[in-house]
Amino acid sequence: MEKREIGRSGIQISPFAFGGNVFGWTADEKRSFELLDAFVDSGFELIDTADVYSRWVSGNSGGESETIIGNWLKKSGKRDQVIIATKVGKPMGDKRGLSRKYILEAVDASLKRLQTDYIDLYQAHEDDKNTPLEEPLETFTELIKQGKVRAIGASNYSAARLQAALQVSEQNNFARYECLQPEYNLYDRAGYESELEPVCLEHNLGVITFYSLASGFLTGKYRSAADLNKSKRGGGIQKYLDERGFNILKALDTVASRHNVDPATIAIAWVIARPGITAPIASATSIEQLQQITKAAEIILNNDDIALLNEASNY
Repeated sequence: MEKREIGRSGIQISPFAFGGNVFGWTADEKRSFELLDAFVDSGFELIDTADVYSRWVSGNSGGESETIIGNWLKKSGKRDQVIIATKVGKPMGDKRGLSRKYILEAVDASLKRLQTDYIDLYQAHEDDKNTPLEEPLETFTELIKQGKVRAIGASNYSAARLQAALQVSEQNNFARYECLQPEYNLYDRAGYESELEPVCLEHNLGVITFYSLASGFLTGKYRSAADLNKSKRGGGIQKYLDERGFNILKALDTVASRHNVDPATIAIAWVIARPGITAPIASATSIEQLQQITKAAEIILNNDDIALLNEASNY
């Protein structure tokens, strides 16, 4: 399987990342361990999580996903076979943001939950406009020097703020964000392609996309309002049930039929084929789902496939 570098970090990964947001939510610890074993045994490395996962579940307080991953790392002994990416900045109770004080507190909490000495990719989960850009970047640089973090990235930044952060790093000799984690999929294209993609290509940043299956819409499981109760995530699908959404599903069906795979496989393969993309993130709660989406790394879409998908999803 081909490897892609995360920006200029020296970290090489296969072009697919497992989304750890389901751990402690729709996948309990036992199922999570099975999924992680299957993921690594299939030749993949990047596991993406965040300190805040899965705080939205009743009874959870955040840190559940990291804790499950940490327990799996301890039990499996596979730390050297994986790349762990986690994030800081979103609300954890009354704490949030990218101040030096909070980052130093949060990174140690994440390391403890993950039961590891270092985080491969530590990402600012969202922009903190109340804190000068210099403060988190200087703090992240210290963490890299201490060996607690290997590389840093940004998620949910605007193009202007990402550009400004890169400039701050260059001017102050700080570590730079080596990747961006944006929302990007066949339906949600404009936000990334219009402003963020040019910045990432210009600066050779890695791009690790979230919502790569549009909350599950691009699996083809949701084709009408009646399908929305099929899972806990169904409520977020309503916005995709329009003419453009249905055109995308039709194109996915056509290309999936050509390759004898599921629509979800093609939706992920389309993201992988986009120039500048390092790896799409997607999650699964069954081994069957995982096999379906990881197969995307083996699919080579031809020009006709990509043209059909691009036309159907044109915005």
